[in-house]
Amino acid sequence: MSREGVDHALGTLRDERERISAALLELDAHPGNRLLRGTRLTGETWRRWDAAQSRLAMLWRLFDAYQRVLDEAGELRDRSSRPGAATLVELSGLLSGLSVEVPDGEIPLEARTLLGPQERRVTLDEAVGMMSDSYEFVAGEIAAVDAAWTALLQPLEEAEESWREAARLAHSLDGTRHPELDRLGRELTALGRIVRTDPLALARDGGTDTSRLDRVRSVLEQLRGELAGVARLRDRYEEQIADITASIVEVEEVERRAREAYATVLLKIESPMLPEPSQDLGAGLRHRVAALERLREAGRWVEMAGRVAELERATSDTLERAQGDLRLSAGLLERRGELRGRLEAYRAKAARLGLAEDETLTLLYGQARDVLWTAPCDLRGGTVAVAEYQRAIKACESETGTRR
Repeated sequence: MSREGVDHALGTLRDERERISAALLELDAHPGNRLLRGTRLTGETWRRWDAAQSRLAMLWRLFDAYQRVLDEAGELRDRSSRPGAATLVELSGLLSGLSVEVPDGEIPLEARTLLGPQERRVTLDEAVGMMSDSYEFVAGEIAAVDAAWTALLQPLEEAEESWREAARLAHSLDGTRHPELDRLGRELTALGRIVRTDPLALARDGGTDTSRLDRVRSVLEQLRGELAGVARLRDRYEEQIADITASIVEVEEVERRAREAYATVLLKIESPMLPEPSQDLGAGLRHRVAALERLREAGRWVEMAGRVAELERATSDTLERAQGDLRLSAGLLERRGELRGRLEAYRAKAARLGLAEDETLTLLYGQARDVLWTAPCDLRGGTVAVAEYQRAIKACESETGTRR
């Protein structure tokens, strides 16, 4: 190499060394690297990090050997502003020859002997290539673990905090252990151990499998919501029981009206074919309210929440049932009233048509009225009688129109 060639190579190599040094220091300071060094790893993550650490240690040793050669070349060049031929030959050997001694760990098995690895030397460019391969391997492993921790640690910590909050709620409600909460706690502990010590065990196809953690978080959120609902029940128990009691009062009122309507139907309607309305539905609901009071006195709020929800559903269903009984009886009485109204409306129509004195219509009207105003009333017969009276009026109306 000429003097100019040596100076150019030295300048290029020194710039390259600065970039390599900066990259190595940045890798050393990477949060993932620091976290890995400070964590007790297990499983797949430990196996891969152990291999990466070996490559990283070898990378620093090779970089040290690389620097020594470069420093030696720099010192040799600085001894004279116009180096002679022998010096240029030596500089050429350092800068482009096999000048970098490879550390033992980088020598492959087939190049070793019984007495140990044989010395292996590479050029500065080859050393940079070897360092680049090691750097990419180590950086890739750090990035993989860092990505897994990024995807898992925050959701895990949120789930753990959610579990602690749920546990505090459960303890404040009845002071007893909650089986499902205990199960979730054990699963979170197992997941936490994997996430913190072996995150790569959850790596899948270039990503991170969070499905198990997501399931735990989902069930935990649902459970925490249920416990929060129990806490709200405890805090507004009197108000909620008052609402239920008011609904029971409404059930009893509708139940009373249904029984009265049924009794009226038995007197007023012939063969109504109605089922007897349910009885004492409200009383049964009141007994369940009394049972809730015993649970409250015992402080069994979690159990009570389920009972309250059941009672609310039962009250709603019972009210609907009582209303159905009332509608059945009231419907028959309303049908009788409807037929009476239609009969009188058709009688008024006959009078407007000048048919008030018609013997046939008078007879039919009287027959229909006798059926509808007789107790018990034959609704089927009344319906037929009103229909016959209606048809007779239409026939008379048609005949009158034809004569005109």
